[in-house]
Amino acid sequence: MRVQALVGTRADIVGPETAASDVVRVMIEREVGAVAVVDSSGLVGICTDRDLARALAAGSVADTPVVEIMTEAPDTVSPDVSVSDAAAWMLETGYRHLPVVHAGELLGIVDIRDVLWALIDA
Repeated sequence: MRVQALVGTRADIVGPETAASDVVRVMIEREVGAVAVVDSSGLVGICTDRDLARALAAGSVADTPVVEIMTEAPDTVSPDVSVSDAAAWMLETGYRHLPVVHAGELLGIVDIRDVLWALIDA
């Protein structure tokens, strides 16, 4: 199975100037642990629940722009990568979320749960 099969119908995205509190609301409403940060040039970062926890611990406030707390230029995965290779990479790097990009276009974010379910169902 390829990662493409795990990508949903839309990516959960925010803009770079979105306030941290709004990012949290998006993540809660959509029940996700990460959102892609996108500007006119495309994917510029990813903001995960870990990024938000680090920012909170460092004293960032709710109106801090996500661009100040996100992971910039995140590693991405091609939709053609096998699920087992994505799982191995996630274990090696400690990533829990992988943006899936094809030809510069963000297709979505695959999380560790998606990968585990795919491996269990295989």
